[in-house]
Amino acid sequence: MRAGEWWDMNPIDVIRTATRTGAAPNVSDAITVNGQPGDLYSCSSQDTTVFPVKSGETNLLRFINAALNTELFVSLAGHTMTVVGADASYLKPYNTTVIVLGPGQTTDVLVTFDQPPGRYYLAARAYASAQGVPFDNTTTTAIFDYGAGGTASPAMPTLPAYNDTATVTTFTTSLRNLHSVGLPSAVDEDLFFTVGVGLFNCSSGQNCGGPNNTRFAASINNASFVLPSTVSILQAHYQGDAAATGVFTTDFPANPPVQFDYTAQNVSRALWQPVPGTKVYKLKYGSVVQIVLQGTNIFAGENHPIHTHGYDFFILAEGFGNFDAATDTAKFNLDDPPMRNTVGVPLNGWAVIRFVADNPGVWLMHCHLDVHITWGLAMAFLVEDGVGELQSLGAPPPDLPIC
Repeated sequence: MRAGEWWDMNPIDVIRTATRTGAAPNVSDAITVNGQPGDLYSCSSQDTTVFPVKSGETNLLRFINAALNTELFVSLAGHTMTVVGADASYLKPYNTTVIVLGPGQTTDVLVTFDQPPGRYYLAARAYASAQGVPFDNTTTTAIFDYGAGGTASPAMPTLPAYNDTATVTTFTTSLRNLHSVGLPSAVDEDLFFTVGVGLFNCSSGQNCGGPNNTRFAASINNASFVLPSTVSILQAHYQGDAAATGVFTTDFPANPPVQFDYTAQNVSRALWQPVPGTKVYKLKYGSVVQIVLQGTNIFAGENHPIHTHGYDFFILAEGFGNFDAATDTAKFNLDDPPMRNTVGVPLNGWAVIRFVADNPGVWLMHCHLDVHITWGLAMAFLVEDGVGELQSLGAPPPDLPIC
């Protein structure tokens, strides 16, 4: 099942308009399941997605959140969902009535259709953690039909409130790997990344769409990522140091340039403006990388679904407030942590991930809220070649299309 968003205009125009002025983009006009908003929207009630099922059977439902800017709660009326996988990795079975999906995240559940024959709504609505920030406050529905046809009124599940962070925490902290993972314990790269939203001052003579004539910005460790405009980082890296000059630098900071109370109610305005640039962090092939992802309350604290390209990672722990290695390291799950490719960094909190850098090349790490990556909430790892052909970046094929 694919959850998505619908705008009553070209989504590319939505992004372009926002990018031009530095404003937040318009929120979507509807949330969808398999392309249809569902019964609660008069324009689409005749086309609501319907899944026919048989009494007593157990079905595997695969969910993906394909929305651009919306995290979602999903629930099926009258039924328990048994989570068995996420982001294409198996999990210990976990029973729940609601699942949480950040953009790009997937979750596999088993459902036994053992209720009285009838029609049951699958419903989804936004989890919107940023206080005072507009969001699509609508609910999408699909129908699981035991064969009652269109005669029975479907039962509706009770969805959490849009700002129910406690339910999100219960879900994410209940996920466990199917097996003991044999986690590499010696960490070679111990990194601390702050993630959050800020503001750029408006250039002289410009009319900007952010608060008080500013432009929205976002950053990791106060570095707001700028996509190269000529050649890609990977191409420049492959062609050598001379080609890389002017395309990117290798000085992405391993820690925040300035330490402060990251989740304070009133973060100093002096810390609100990040520094734009195209910076990467170099990793030796085979190094064990651990990253503390620390959310900040600059402008507005928010749950950030952080995604890595090229890697799955183990989620060791999460919590609220500022990460404290002296006390929080004891909370790490080093036995059966879930493996995912996207982790929700809690609202005004932190998450810790670990992976082995065994995939050479240039790999983006970014927030999977699409608007945040356009504002610069991203960085890139440059993983160096190892030994031999199997541990090295291959040459581009001769017929590689030119961008």
